Amino acid sequence: MKIHCLRAVLQTLPVLLCAASISRAQGRIVEPADIIVLHGRVYTENPQQPWAQAVAIYRGKIVAVGDDPEIERRRGMGTKVINAGGKLVLPGFVDCHIHFIDGSFSLGRVNLEGAKDPADIQKRLREYAAEHPGDDWILGRGWNYAMFGPEALPNKKYLDEIFPSRPVSLEGYDGHTYWANSKALAMAGITRDTPDPPNGAIVRDPQTGDATGALKEAAQELVAKIIPKPARAEKLLALRAGMKWANEHGVTRVHSAGQDFEVLDLFDEMRHRGDLTVRMYIAYFLNPPELRPQDLDAIEHARKKYHDEWIDAGAVKFMVDGVVESHTAAMLEPYSDDPSLKGKLFWEPANYKSAVAELDKRGLQLFTHAIGDYGVRTALDAYENAEARNHKRDRRPRIEHIETIALPDISRFGKLGVIASMQPLHSYPDADTLDIWARNAGPDRASRAWAWKSIADSGGHLAFGSDWPVVTLNPWEGVQTAVTRQTSEGQPEAGFVPEQRLTVAQVVDGYTLGAAFAGRREKTEGSLEIGKLADLIIVSQNIFDIEPHKIGATKVVTTIVGGQLVYQADTK
Repeated sequence: MKIHCLRAVLQTLPVLLCAASISRAQGRIVEPADIIVLHGRVYTENPQQPWAQAVAIYRGKIVAVGDDPEIERRRGMGTKVINAGGKLVLPGFVDCHIHFIDGSFSLGRVNLEGAKDPADIQKRLREYAAEHPGDDWILGRGWNYAMFGPEALPNKKYLDEIFPSRPVSLEGYDGHTYWANSKALAMAGITRDTPDPPNGAIVRDPQTGDATGALKEAAQELVAKIIPKPARAEKLLALRAGMKWANEHGVTRVHSAGQDFEVLDLFDEMRHRGDLTVRMYIAYFLNPPELRPQDLDAIEHARKKYHDEWIDAGAVKFMVDGVVESHTAAMLEPYSDDPSLKGKLFWEPANYKSAVAELDKRGLQLFTHAIGDYGVRTALDAYENAEARNHKRDRRPRIEHIETIALPDISRFGKLGVIASMQPLHSYPDADTLDIWARNAGPDRASRAWAWKSIADSGGHLAFGSDWPVVTLNPWEGVQTAVTRQTSEGQPEAGFVPEQRLTVAQVVDGYTLGAAFAGRREKTEGSLEIGKLADLIIVSQNIFDIEPHKIGATKVVTTIVGGQLVYQADTK
């Protein structure tokens, strides 16, 4: 009998040893990991342990970071082993400013990014129409102001030539100016007598008074409201494509700055189905002119319902001005190319300040779109007022974009604890930036263009993102731009405001731990440390060691979110 018992024990011993890993260093038994990543060059974002070789993951969290032998002890029968092959391992990247559903829809529409001129745009539109025949709407985005020469604005004539009877609406790359053809304008009832809506402008021919087809800011809503809305199934299909696109580029969390609050239920449905592979921090978009009771009801209801690691609705987004290219960003002094214009605030300062104070008192995090120097100052003033009234700590209000700033306001970010949420690729010094943006802003304001280093040097926190679909959500092009302040071809030779260049480490922080701080999640995300969520990526090249102009070519090899392998490149 004793022999049989001994034999049974001996037979089960290998199973018991595989079910638990013995740590000789600590003399204790630990659970085997679900995933271990070995043979990597692990950049942790943890100053106590900046670099490592390997990472162990158990139940969606990081349980060990160290050298290969240490992590090997976490291997069990069911452990998935990922060989990083010496490649760089990073915390998952966070996109701190995105419009996710809009970006997701853009993947299936006309893409005008990189077009050279109206003829090139027409070519792309013809190709799209050939693949999508019919008489329904043609929608797309991505044109920029430089494509239209000194006028810097599109005209319906280019669309009417090829689509005399099919409606067309094309969003500018920045989302602040739209372009419609005559058919779309007629369907929207826009005539020479149609008044400009609040915070919007119908661009008109100075001779005839007819609409040219360019619709600035809120004027685009006149056309948008008659475009058929996609069905629920179409939205879900687009969102799945967007998730896949984000994971392929190493994005594991996004901070939504508009349009996604309205589809919170879709993200929730995706979570329950196991389709949610990007963590969502979603802001309510608060329209002017004031904070209303129904706004507060919607905000508080969503915050109560969605407040976990996957979906969080604890933020509110304001927009106080427009953009420099169309002269709608609010400036302290007139525009350089047109002294009759200074832009204007979309909010009355008193109403904005009151809304900020009330929402801040409730503990909500605030995002404010502010691009012109007057817009930035208005936001800083409102945040300073809220701090004085509410005496709340750890508020972390944010200003989004900050394309130019008055010199005295740079140090206020650090003093007030305001986060600078910026999009490096917006500063890419192409023709739109150098010929239109810089011309309109003028040399003095352009000398403080996207002044992220100055803000950081004065104690401000940086957080980086894309503003997708304004530019690609691919963060590697943004990293390269923040480091070089040049195009991929190395222009301008001296760099565009080169004193604002950052190191690779600073930029990575802006997309990882700095981004987590900007979303109030630095204790659980943003670095590869024991106890934090297992969001990490493996990339094709070590961006710390290569020539900076090659960073944009980085490819993601593996993406893990919450301990789940959500993307792995085909290496065949």
